[in-house]
Amino acid sequence: MNDGLLALQQRLQHVFKDERLLVRATTHRSFSADHNERLEFLGDSVLNLAVASLLYARLSAMPEGDLSRVRASLVRQDTLHLLSVEMGLPAVLRLGEGEAKSGGSKRPSILADALEAVIGAVYLDAGYDVAEKLVHRLFQAVQINAELAATAKDSKTELQEWLQGRKMKLPAYRVVSTLGAAHRQTFDVECEIVELGLVERGIGGSRRAGEQAAAAAMLAKLNSKR
Repeated sequence: MNDGLLALQQRLQHVFKDERLLVRATTHRSFSADHNERLEFLGDSVLNLAVASLLYARLSAMPEGDLSRVRASLVRQDTLHLLSVEMGLPAVLRLGEGEAKSGGSKRPSILADALEAVIGAVYLDAGYDVAEKLVHRLFQAVQINAELAATAKDSKTELQEWLQGRKMKLPAYRVVSTLGAAHRQTFDVECEIVELGLVERGIGGSRRAGEQAAAAAMLAKLNSKR
């Protein structure tokens, strides 16, 4: 393990029993087939649960819907990007030559995904309690209050609430195609509301971003029909 990853362990306040997990968590798909996307998938779930427990304790009077919106604000890409920079992840990411030259170590989506992968790696290495404590430390300096609920609605959440308010089923999202090289893919995603016979599409640098773009297009279509 290089000096950068040793220093990262100090910032994480966790020394890995299985160092390969940390190496994999900081490896982008452009660098190796043994990359961090599966750890990112796992870390995303750990992150959401840990943030939920934090909000449940801190915002004891807030209803479920508002708690969900505050959590969405805290786990979105912009917030995770800032936390990953504070954690020093840009300096330790392993990127393919092309991705490195194009500024991949500064790309918010890559850094946010890497932070989730690190959380997933800690979970596998030491269990949920240790991973939860890490997440709570990460958000220690982040201002958490009820006002976040007013600004936290993303397009998917807003569309979901629009449909639920009209007793309709949730929209279905489907990846229509992926475009570009493996290390720089864009996702063309379809959003369908079956009951209304409406389909809209959006494109993003990740499946999540594509879904948000498709949801935003659907909301624009619904608003135009009012």
